[in-house]
Amino acid sequence: MKKIVLLVTGILFLAGITSAYQVDISAPETLAVGKPLIVNGTTTFGIGTPIDVVLYYQLTTTTEIKRKIVYVQSDYTFRAVFDTTGLQTGMYKVEVPTTGMGDSITMRVVNLIDRSDDIQMNSPLYQNFDGKMSVAGTIRGDENSGVQIEVIGPDNLVVFGPFYINTNYQGGFATEVPVKEPGDYEVIFTDAKGYIGNRIITVASPQPLTSGTNPAATKTVVVSAHTKSSRDNPAYFAITGGSRLVTIHTSSSIDWILEYADDKGVIHVVNEENEKSPEKVQVQGKGQTIYIKAYPLSTSVNSEVFVYAENATSVVISSTIPAPFALAAPQTTTPQSPVIPILGAAAVGLAILLIAGKHESR
Repeated sequence: MKKIVLLVTGILFLAGITSAYQVDISAPETLAVGKPLIVNGTTTFGIGTPIDVVLYYQLTTTTEIKRKIVYVQSDYTFRAVFDTTGLQTGMYKVEVPTTGMGDSITMRVVNLIDRSDDIQMNSPLYQNFDGKMSVAGTIRGDENSGVQIEVIGPDNLVVFGPFYINTNYQGGFATEVPVKEPGDYEVIFTDAKGYIGNRIITVASPQPLTSGTNPAATKTVVVSAHTKSSRDNPAYFAITGGSRLVTIHTSSSIDWILEYADDKGVIHVVNEENEKSPEKVQVQGKGQTIYIKAYPLSTSVNSEVFVYAENATSVVISSTIPAPFALAAPQTTTPQSPVIPILGAAAVGLAILLIAGKHESR
């Protein structure tokens, strides 16, 4: 009888130890796509204990997106950071998949939103270097309010801000940012509601002039257009070229793939850079339309792609698949070699001769 009492007491003691462990996590209820999703947690687990933190996408079913293993720190806290760049908008949840945690909070719901379309840039996204960079545009919903901007330089260091700029009755803003070198500059926009989005402004190196050159005659004209693009829904552009060499390039910060059709309709694929540098091609302008297809290398990215064209008349977004790309669609079946039907016919003929030979022998 004493042994039974001791056994029951031991089981209850162990159950008490198990239920004593607790995990509580916190995460923002709403977050803009592109901002880091930070999950903070506290626990009674021991220092150095590994903790699984999982990000799920919730639609009709729950799909695991990313998983992080973090460790309990000396103050019994832990933190996991998820990159939301390229994720689609909608409801997500972060969770520490544990059981038997009693009144622990191991799951939080996060709504990912995309406000990048609220930004309308009025300043050129491609500017010549002269020591300053113009940043001007309109923020929808920020009329008579203000917007905070921060500029990240080509070396990934902050070169301006965060700086608060007033907006007018239409939500318009304008400022000049001092820059020391050419390159791609990321402009980050934030308002009272939180992160809005970013834009990439390319500052080009000045073109040297040779003796007797007319500056007006050598001025580089840059036109651009932008739209959303993914592997499943690539972006198509139509560029009207002049008689000179047309230089076409994408924005950076995402690893883009460019396809273009030459004047003979041949499709060329360009993917020589990574997300830190834009893809670039040069096509000899012959007064004809140059068709471009742009899409990300990663299948999980659905983001804005900018296409710039130097020495072109215009860049427009094509609402339909241009003929060169439609004609170049991959075949769904593999063509058979003509040798196979010939061999098949030979085999049938041989079979007929064998059967005929058997009948004659009888």
